[in-house]
Amino acid sequence: MLLPAHDYVKPRTLEEGLGVLSRSGAAVRLLGGGTDVTFNMRNRLMQPAVLLSIRELPELLGVEEWPDGSLRIGAACRLADLAAHQAVNSRHPALAAAFKAVASSHVRNMATLGGNLNLDTRCWYANQTQEWRAAKGGCLKTGVDACHVVASVKTCVAINNADTPPALIALDATITLASAGGRRTLRLADYYRADGVTHTVRRTDEVLTEVIVPPTPDRLVFIKDTARLGIDFAYGTIAARRAADGRTRLVLGSLGPAPVVLRRAAVIATQRGLADTHIEEAAEAAREDLGVVSNLYTPAAYKRDLARELVRRALTALRDMP
Repeated sequence: MLLPAHDYVKPRTLEEGLGVLSRSGAAVRLLGGGTDVTFNMRNRLMQPAVLLSIRELPELLGVEEWPDGSLRIGAACRLADLAAHQAVNSRHPALAAAFKAVASSHVRNMATLGGNLNLDTRCWYANQTQEWRAAKGGCLKTGVDACHVVASVKTCVAINNADTPPALIALDATITLASAGGRRTLRLADYYRADGVTHTVRRTDEVLTEVIVPPTPDRLVFIKDTARLGIDFAYGTIAARRAADGRTRLVLGSLGPAPVVLRRAAVIATQRGLADTHIEEAAEAAREDLGVVSNLYTPAAYKRDLARELVRRALTALRDMP
């Protein structure tokens, strides 16, 4: 299927690109590797007037090791490069595993970190061809006040299937958003919204330019559960972090419109430790942390069970790390 008609703009600098966004941001779609955007354009899920290529902007490239031990990762860095990067692997091997978990090697050779962090949400109804959707009509994701998956909802429940956010959130990563009017920095944990349509707080005149990962000696594990590793989107992902004093953080992904920080489960693991019985308690608490689960792609009951199993596997892996 051909792409819908559009203009293609390739700025030489970030400031030039931000100028384009400041003039017509709502009509512009940012283009990194294009592995998701072009596919969705072919299915007419998005029909921007302008594609603004930011992949080769020098301000968005490179990995820098800062004196305090932080890593500054440009948003236009390819996932394949990040998965193989020496500094990423030596400091945060579980983060490298999250980069490597994204799709196939062919996709990672094109896809960028910023593109994955802004991956459009997915729904078994909306993510079909335009002709397929026309048989039943529009939905919240396509501008109509209706949901054909969960009829009672008023907010889109399409899933955030990005693999990299849970690990970066667990690591307390921050991001920078740039516009013609200036820059703002926020925690990646505060970037996402539980809305399948407007699933981030990024404005249409902004570009996510970089990710800052602070140094830590804590242990971190990342687990992705999917039908076929290297091909499919996840059924669920989890990142688990544990400090020497026992403080634990757990972040689930791919089970709803936004990543979920499991607070009750983390408190149990922090206060009671990682004996088998306490891991089971934390796993049970994860079902409460998850809240109401929609039945997208897999049944809601399966997702709750999967959340429990992911917590169990992640905490066991943390306990067994040398």
